[in-house]
Amino acid sequence: MTREEARDRDEILQLVKTYYENHHQKAYQTGDRIVYAGRVYDEEELMMLVNSALDFWLTGGRYTDSFEQMFANYLGVRHCFLVNSGSSANLLAFMSLTSPLLGEKAIKHGDEIITVAAAFPTTIAPIIQYGAVPVFVDVTIPQYNIDVEQLNLALSNRTKAVMIAHTLGNPFNVEAVRAFCDAHQLWLIEDNCDALGTTIKVGNEDKLTGTFGDLATSSFYPPHHMTMGEGGAVYTNNDLLAKILMSMRDWGRDCQCKPGMDNLCGHRFDKQYGELPKGYDHKYVYTHFGYNLKATDMQGAIGCAQIKKLPDFVRRRRENWQYLKDALSIISDRVILPEAFEGSSPSWFGFMMTLRPEAGLNREVIIKNIEARGVQTRMLFSGNLIRHPCFDQLRQSRQGFRVVSELENTDFIMNNSLWVGVYPGLNQEMLEVMSHVILDSVRLESHK
Repeated sequence: MTREEARDRDEILQLVKTYYENHHQKAYQTGDRIVYAGRVYDEEELMMLVNSALDFWLTGGRYTDSFEQMFANYLGVRHCFLVNSGSSANLLAFMSLTSPLLGEKAIKHGDEIITVAAAFPTTIAPIIQYGAVPVFVDVTIPQYNIDVEQLNLALSNRTKAVMIAHTLGNPFNVEAVRAFCDAHQLWLIEDNCDALGTTIKVGNEDKLTGTFGDLATSSFYPPHHMTMGEGGAVYTNNDLLAKILMSMRDWGRDCQCKPGMDNLCGHRFDKQYGELPKGYDHKYVYTHFGYNLKATDMQGAIGCAQIKKLPDFVRRRRENWQYLKDALSIISDRVILPEAFEGSSPSWFGFMMTLRPEAGLNREVIIKNIEARGVQTRMLFSGNLIRHPCFDQLRQSRQGFRVVSELENTDFIMNNSLWVGVYPGLNQEMLEVMSHVILDSVRLESHK
């Protein structure tokens, strides 16, 4: 970079900083709507984004490379691959396990994957789309994660993997699930999209979620623990899976050269692949039926700024969750309040509440009251995914999925649960308003 270019760039970035200070800092005003989640950022993200835009590299480059390394270092894993969304991360993680490079361990059409129906759809969608069979087990309340007592009931001679999420930041019983997978030689995919920063005590060590599975995924959509707008990541300690992930993310090609690079291996024109002519250009040799799921360097630039703030984001999420837990404890006789998994310190995504059946409360009325007073609410994603229209044909044909037990808790959550946000953008006044609104809405409904 020339001296003149560096000077001009610095001038532009200083103007961006001023623009942020003048136009992006908007404090909460009493009466403003309190959303369940949102972007939390400062001038650094804007300046990094513009700095990347001035490069005009557009596809993956120096910032995506830096982010992948920073994110891998944060988690303590060997390999991280940035992709364009958390949903793409789940797709890539699952499809990597179908690679012929895995031999007998590869997932094939008709193989079974143990999961839960109280989930976000794109944890399940890749299984269905590929032609594998999701096997649904129930969840526990008030942790809202997989009931590990049902794992053996779900097992069959076609089971190849377990693919489940840590619900709203609360970790599932990773030691039990990991032990089950090891005992039966199954893959484990951790959907870590809602739990980045959660730790679990293993022996004397606090281990981060996302480091127990053979593969794990994260989302960087704005409501999540950190954001780059759209974006996601897949990470692993398995070198072979890393090779497969890179291939499938980047069109399925065998070549591992990054954009703008050629002949990294030194054998671009002298090897034999498949039935191609010897010496066929390695950049156009395809090992897998892959995708283009790469993120842009502009997204990576935002991520490089955001990840520096992640420890503080995690701390604030925990504090906000605890405030709501303390403030709402007075209605615990009518509302089941959430509980962290034993030995864990969750990086909470939301504060979950389930109406007690004996209280006779109407969730629809309570939600309408809360929303009408400016506090945004959410259901636990799909509630029970197999009851959605996307499952209509599968339900009618009674093929393509299997259910273990009656999913009683899953249905109960679908009918009686809601949650509110704990994201780092909430301040003390907002938390006070939220708790008062929830308390008033529950009390009002209780007295009818």
